[in-house]
Amino acid sequence: MIFKARHFNRWARKANLPDSLLCQAVTEIRHGLIDADLGGGIIKKRVALPGHGKRGSARTLLATNRNDRWVFVYGFEKNERSNISANELEALKQLADDLLVLTEAQIFAAVNKGSLLEVPYET
Repeated sequence: MIFKARHFNRWARKANLPDSLLCQAVTEIRHGLIDADLGGGIIKKRVALPGHGKRGSARTLLATNRNDRWVFVYGFEKNERSNISANELEALKQLADDLLVLTEAQIFAAVNKGSLLEVPYET
């Protein structure tokens, strides 16, 4: 299951990053193509924004168990910043801890509340 955190979804809309590219990123990750394992269930994946290449485009951070749960939690364009701070990474690791232990009922409640948005994905 692929999800987007509400904050990530707002950023993705502004960056014109469609869900199809998020699905493509997860497929690539499943095939071992990641840019960095930041620890604590957080991985970094480059995503090419429409009309741009991956190298100078967007960076996405996902909370994942690398099995069946993928949650896009943070994104930024390379021209806006080069990376996240150590404090931001620690906060994202804590968020990953919280997200990756949610039950299906808790995920359903978070989707209904709007704090998580499901991304349609077929394996």
